[in-house]
Amino acid sequence: MKKNTPIIYFDGECALCTGVVQFLLKRDTKNIFRFASLQGKAGRNLFLSDDEKDSFILAEGDKIYSRSTGALNMFRLLGHGWQIMYLFIFIPKSIRDGVYNFISKNRYKWFGKRETCWMPDAKWSEKFLE
Repeated sequence: MKKNTPIIYFDGECALCTGVVQFLLKRDTKNIFRFASLQGKAGRNLFLSDDEKDSFILAEGDKIYSRSTGALNMFRLLGHGWQIMYLFIFIPKSIRDGVYNFISKNRYKWFGKRETCWMPDAKWSEKFLE
């Protein structure tokens, strides 16, 4: 894996979060992203503040993006027209993260929570860290 390979850290028990990962797996035709659940070894080794431990994290080189900034940078990197979503970066962070936090606080109620971390198909195994 290249040093600057973007890594997406996600909540492996969250149905919405794993749905985003599945969305990316199907659309990451350039093989850009690697993934790690926050509950796994790689996720536990991140030095995150308490409010980031329940967040979408994108690590790109030595930069760590969380919450809405992480999600928007994910779209920027994905390409294929999805980078247009990055235009939302111009909305003040307090507003973006307010919406993000509202969805995050309700994600288990709206989308469900898994009893165990989601496991990808074997064909995707090289894209996951652990």
